[in-house]
Amino acid sequence: MRGKVKIIAEAGVNHNGILRNAMRLIEIAAFAGADFVKFQTFNTNELVTEAAGIAKYQEPNNGKITRQQEMLRSLELSENDHYELIKHCKKNDIGFLSTAFDIPSLRFLNKLDLELFKIPSGEITNLPYLKMIAGFGKPIILSTGMSTMDEIDAAVNTLIKNGINKRDITILHCNTEYPTPFNDVNLLAMTSIKKHFDVNVGYSDHTLGVEVPIAAVALGAAIIEKHFTIDRNMSGPDHKASLEPDELRDMVRVIRNIELALGSKEKLVTESELKNKIIARKSIHIAKKISKDHILQEEDLVMKRPGDGISPMRLYEFVGKKVRIDCDPNHKLREEDIL
Repeated sequence: MRGKVKIIAEAGVNHNGILRNAMRLIEIAAFAGADFVKFQTFNTNELVTEAAGIAKYQEPNNGKITRQQEMLRSLELSENDHYELIKHCKKNDIGFLSTAFDIPSLRFLNKLDLELFKIPSGEITNLPYLKMIAGFGKPIILSTGMSTMDEIDAAVNTLIKNGINKRDITILHCNTEYPTPFNDVNLLAMTSIKKHFDVNVGYSDHTLGVEVPIAAVALGAAIIEKHFTIDRNMSGPDHKASLEPDELRDMVRVIRNIELALGSKEKLVTESELKNKIIARKSIHIAKKISKDHILQEEDLVMKRPGDGISPMRLYEFVGKKVRIDCDPNHKLREEDIL
């Protein structure tokens, strides 16, 4: 891994069903420094009926298409495509992931020896799906868009009952509106999920821009998932709410910086700031000209830089003490100056 936070670059269906686009998305994600690039695996006939319409957010960028079946058929990846994509991921040193949206696709992905499995928000109440994916015995990422805490609880219990150890579950807070309005993000719910379930948490982001996933990392997200595309102006359901290549790279860079900046919970003086202590702090100095044997009063002393002398926190140790030498203004007080 490139860092502690796993960054999943969500290609999804932004390849528009074209293998060379999918290959290019892998290259973009790898160049950006993501840990994984993730696609979507589905069989349209297994996934939707003819009655299923498209989401409101998908309408402006899908021409005259109004039915999910028509839209999804043009976005399917073949089984052979998956093998080609895995090979290309290895070539580009990035992990391959895909989310299955139906049982046959889930069975197929299990044959690919994936490192982990991702449950999309729409499958969180799909009991047969949850039981099957738990049976694979691999770490699971559970996305929770559109879910109540009770629904998350039921899904987690199903996974555990069917063989998954709780420590192998990461729950992603998520809102499934594309793009998600900032006032609907409710990012603090991620911390509530962590406290309630005692698991690793993360955030699957559908907002515009990169502010929210960066904030999620600062709040303790172990995984960040973010959609990206070759070009936001391409036709297709998810392009408009996706990052372009330079934006993805910037997001990864900032997350890695935030990751470093979080450090440990211990308050320490760091190596880089040690050299600034003498410059920025103060020492006890003599405020005005005084003579030998003078008994110091508080007004005789002034706190000035540099800070390589006696700390001002010791001021009252010296008030009332006699000096053994004549002192000029701004003389830095020393222990040996005191009788």
